[in-house]
Amino acid sequence: MIPFRAPVDDILAAFRAAGAAHLPGWDDGLAAEVVGHFARFAETAIAPLDGPGDREGCRMEGGRVRMPAGFVAAYADYAAQGWPGLGLPEASGGQGLPAPILGAVTEVFAGACHSLQMVCGLVPGAARTILRFGTPEQQALWLPRLASGEWLATMALTEAGAGSDLSGIRTRAFPVDGGWRIEGEKIFISGGDQDMTDRILHLVLARTGLPEEGTRGLGLFLVPSHDEAGGRAPVRVLRIEEKLGLHASPTCQMAFDAAPATLLGEPGGGLAAMFTMMNHARLDVALQGIAHAARAHDIAATYAAGRRQGGRAIADHADVRRKLTTMREAARDARQLVHTALVALESGENPDLVDFLTPVCKVMGTEAGIRAADMAIQVLGGYGYLREYRVEQIWRDARITAIYEGTNGIHALTLATRLLRGRGSRAAEAFDGWAAQRASAGELAQWREVRDRVLAAEAPEELAEDFMHATIRLAAAAVAGFSRGTGT
Repeated sequence: MIPFRAPVDDILAAFRAAGAAHLPGWDDGLAAEVVGHFARFAETAIAPLDGPGDREGCRMEGGRVRMPAGFVAAYADYAAQGWPGLGLPEASGGQGLPAPILGAVTEVFAGACHSLQMVCGLVPGAARTILRFGTPEQQALWLPRLASGEWLATMALTEAGAGSDLSGIRTRAFPVDGGWRIEGEKIFISGGDQDMTDRILHLVLARTGLPEEGTRGLGLFLVPSHDEAGGRAPVRVLRIEEKLGLHASPTCQMAFDAAPATLLGEPGGGLAAMFTMMNHARLDVALQGIAHAARAHDIAATYAAGRRQGGRAIADHADVRRKLTTMREAARDARQLVHTALVALESGENPDLVDFLTPVCKVMGTEAGIRAADMAIQVLGGYGYLREYRVEQIWRDARITAIYEGTNGIHALTLATRLLRGRGSRAAEAFDGWAAQRASAGELAQWREVRDRVLAAEAPEELAEDFMHATIRLAAAAVAGFSRGTGT
């Protein structure tokens, strides 16, 4: 096995190339210190759990989920060091650090152990949603609990008959004694239960209106696993799903049996609140893919440098060299694009660009991770197919990233329709302006040709994948060209 090494230098280079230094209060030295400190923690305390956790998996005992050996202690260290509150406001017990630093920690965490990061990683999105839509009382109650690590959070959206089409949601919310109760079942809930924290805050999408109202009749609710007296709420785990990868991350099917809840935002405003949470999660998923790409490249490059064939290292063979270069550049370009989006998100100066880049980052980062894992298996040959070097686990863990938080096909469709037409066209215009400053005239012209073909099409969905990959090519050219121009 080749030990995990966090790509700290590459992440710091992405900060520079994305313009993080222009953010108010940005401190290069502090950013390097935070990322370096978490990298050391991840390399020594988290990464050693990844392989054993994959083999052991999670289990149900007496209706509760038990995590693999070592995970409870690792999370306790993680919380004690203050990592859950990294991006939360200082007034709520957090550290108030900017989005690019939070993104860097996400990548390192996912590279060390995607399964554990998956359970912990929904806290920032939940906190952002509570900050935007919560009442002062909700913020005062929940943000300190999330910042301290005392509570973890879940995102309970999906149902058996309602995945990408949320109009099919049947879980009901009904008013009782000035509050709400939630009745229904949810599936694919990451960290729906675990034994690392005693308490969990579930953010549940439920129907407040009639079924025929579709998504207009949805609300987003805060459903705590325990009441203020410490009593357990009527929230049950029905089963843990058996999956291709992420064996140490409990993906749960859950039942809410008239569980007490509070509404986040307004009745019927659940979709807007949900997208705040999901858009954060989509950039997180892009970073998960990038983490897998970087880890796969590191293992493949290390192996290829030491494996000799025909009197020389296989890293010197053209086919292997090409694969290693492709893996390295895919991780680099996707990372820089995500940090471009995070810098824009943090500054608040170009929300239209963030809207356009979010689905592009999600597809670009996740495809980079899956493809790099596959290439690493090929570089290692027979050893890649074995468990010894664990690139097969990287492929298994990375594969889900193209599916959850909106399939890559859905994101391609969104890009070719909602973000290219009508009011959404402002997002495409923002991307055009951004790319025009960084890519060559020829590269920009090729993208505009595809864009115009999509705009003229009667069935733009048929060109959605072509448009997504044309956009990825231009984005990669833009960030690579800008990095060369600035010497980063």
